[in-house]
Amino acid sequence: MKPATFRDVTATHVPRAPDLHALDIALADVDGDGDLDAALAVEGGANRLYLNDGRGRFTWREGAFGDQPHDTEHVRAADVDRDGHIDLIFVAEDDRVHQLFLGRGGGRFTDASDRLPAQSEGNGLAVGDVNGDGLPDIVVGNSSKGHDARNSLWLNDARRPGWFIDATATHLPDIGNSAQGVALADLDGDRDLDMVVATEAPPTRLLINDGKGRFTEASDRLRQVTPLETREVHVLDANGDKRPDILLLNLTSNAGKWDKNPQARLLIQDAAGRFIDETARRLPANRFSSWGGAVMDFTGDGHPDLIVGAIAVPGFEPSQLRAYVNDGAGRFRDATTETIPAATTGRSWSMAVGDVNGDGDDDLFVGGWGTQARLLLGPATRRRN
Repeated sequence: MKPATFRDVTATHVPRAPDLHALDIALADVDGDGDLDAALAVEGGANRLYLNDGRGRFTWREGAFGDQPHDTEHVRAADVDRDGHIDLIFVAEDDRVHQLFLGRGGGRFTDASDRLPAQSEGNGLAVGDVNGDGLPDIVVGNSSKGHDARNSLWLNDARRPGWFIDATATHLPDIGNSAQGVALADLDGDRDLDMVVATEAPPTRLLINDGKGRFTEASDRLRQVTPLETREVHVLDANGDKRPDILLLNLTSNAGKWDKNPQARLLIQDAAGRFIDETARRLPANRFSSWGGAVMDFTGDGHPDLIVGAIAVPGFEPSQLRAYVNDGAGRFRDATTETIPAATTGRSWSMAVGDVNGDGDDDLFVGGWGTQARLLLGPATRRRN
């Protein structure tokens, strides 16, 4: 099926902020009106809340998360205290100020950051129930050197939902891994959440959950062919075999000189639970660096396609967003020209997928470093099929 074109509605639907460092976005209904609002993790500024009017047009509610600037890297949304309102977790890198905002309804929040048990140099964030008690827990990927680079695991306190217990020392291996991204997913088919950690210094890490939230390293299952500086990891069933695979988005360097190969890498899981790098025959070649991307079925054929951010390095130059179409067997072709409007350029960072305008099709909210965050309304796959 030939993919339809995304519609870039940034100019009319997103508050203008051409120099904002919006490094991550979480889409969630924070005001209870049935549509998806957007929380933005902002580096060097106050985090932002954009409220949706139901048609995908967003308005900035200033001061929703205070007015203090932080070096925020990531944001995730979940109801951590079981009160029926969406809460938001932010993690920061250089100033190490992690924040928890509890939703109070109507898009209002209370700062409950004192419920987070530690600070760290956070560069990755994932939220999910790792110990099977029905409450969302928090994993922070840390990027300092040495022992301080050990990741953090904070378990939601079943006796006081919305308060967190630091289980790092007892539940995570003592690994300094220079984390930049974290994904939680059931990678071994035992119905609990395992962990993949994207690292700026090789290797990528794979941690297996015992079902109670205790993780052991199994990175030897990752068969990587070259050292990587990875910024983001995604888990998807690329080839339709019902086994999760791993996508790694990589840099040549952090906006410096040419160093490592920034080619995006796709690791396919085999029947023995090993993840084999099959990039050469499955992904388009790239020489750009990628700080973020998204998995979404924008062709509507039931197979996951890919959106990949692109920045030219050396130079740190804005580039056009890329779109890769899945043939259904896990082989992707570059469909950017027919899918992404030519004007959709920037220093694209992490992204969020969701139906923001209520038409039944997923849309794409793209963060940006020092360039305008962008909203692309998704192709009308439901109406075409």
